[in-house]
Amino acid sequence: MAGGTPIEITDPADPRIAEFTDIRERDLTGRHGQFIAEGTVVLSMLAKAQAAGGDVVAEKLLILKNRLAGLSELRERFPADIPVYIAEAPVLDAIAGFHLHRGVLALGRRLPPPDIAERIASLPNDALVLVGCGISNHDNIGSLFRNAAGFTADAVLLDETCCDPLYRKALRVSVGSVLTMPYGRQGSAEELLGALASAGFEIWALSPAGKVEIGAIAPGRRVALVMGTEGEGLPEAILNRFRSARIAQAPGLDSLNVGTASGIALYAIARAMGRLG
Repeated sequence: MAGGTPIEITDPADPRIAEFTDIRERDLTGRHGQFIAEGTVVLSMLAKAQAAGGDVVAEKLLILKNRLAGLSELRERFPADIPVYIAEAPVLDAIAGFHLHRGVLALGRRLPPPDIAERIASLPNDALVLVGCGISNHDNIGSLFRNAAGFTADAVLLDETCCDPLYRKALRVSVGSVLTMPYGRQGSAEELLGALASAGFEIWALSPAGKVEIGAIAPGRRVALVMGTEGEGLPEAILNRFRSARIAQAPGLDSLNVGTASGIALYAIARAMGRLG
């Protein structure tokens, strides 16, 4: 069981839990490879990823004191050397800087990931990849990862202008899928898609003005679905360079939410590739 005997924190300024202080402010300033996982579902995914030898590890847990007894099974899924800290609700809220009704936190760290070229080279010959370009909304990033996991994608690749998927809200929206889905975030959209094309991927850029309806695509063995930011969408240079697809929708609507669109597109392509029963 993680941490053995829990260590009670009575002072919000205790240096042993410094990484958990002022969570929202530190979310904005960055954590340099560390991240905060919140809630039992996300912590379960963190434990699963670590046990499977993934890119992430847990460093410490912070739990509301009156929830400790009910979390023994979850704690047992973490390595025994990870310290577990507990605190009463007023102390926990003072540490976090807001009312933390879930009462279950972990400090995690992402190990140095492979670069994009290595990530692409490691993908199987029949891979399905979801690509995000310029997506700056953390809810949308979380939705991309949840959809990718749900519809059997092998990886999520993001260009350098996308927001960090390890942001606490993105992790929560993804229900922890960010921690188990292989991903990379590096380089420009053009560089990323060029690398995928060179690796034999059939690239489909999603746009309301796409030339082929998503359900009519007969995909090849390796497919990359490309999503752009809401509003502006994908740059014309990408739409002109690669094949484009659209999702049929009612007239008069500008576009679907990128989370919704990615789910529909992934379902259609994954099913056409024989990945879904």
